[in-house]
Amino acid sequence: MDIQVVNAMNYEEFVNVFGNVVETCPMITAAVWTDRPFTRMYALEKSIGDFIDNLPQSGKEGILRCHPDLAGRDLLRGTLSLESQGEQSQAGLTSLTPGQRSQLSELNASYKNRFNFPFVICARMNDRDTIIQQISSRIRNSPEHEIKLSIEEVKKICHLRLLDIFNQVPKATKL
Repeated sequence: MDIQVVNAMNYEEFVNVFGNVVETCPMITAAVWTDRPFTRMYALEKSIGDFIDNLPQSGKEGILRCHPDLAGRDLLRGTLSLESQGEQSQAGLTSLTPGQRSQLSELNASYKNRFNFPFVICARMNDRDTIIQQISSRIRNSPEHEIKLSIEEVKKICHLRLLDIFNQVPKATKL
């Protein structure tokens, strides 16, 4: 996608295209729409990152609470966003053994009980073993440190999702 196309989008088009670059948080996209024109994709990404960084702690926690549990209920029910479904599949979370599923379920519950938001990691940059290792390790972090780490993971997810959008090849049209 060309940045001129992005800058020419009306509000509804912009939110429709970019509304899930931060999982189920179209309000972020809606807020940065007014920052147009963007000079390139990275300017849009910076605008989103700056918006997130300027949120109060409760806003950052809210963004984290919008993320699904990894290999959790939404995956099993088929109700994940298309992006999350692909990311979790790529990380191998759709092909867990029963033991791995049980272990991750217990870790997710413990993590959420400790921090009051689900564990967030850029699944596309990790595999299932690394994800299990990371949640086991990060559960020992202080809440402040974990929020900071989790928000950085949100930004990684956003970056990859923006790359997906900007690198989309137009669908063939019939002549």
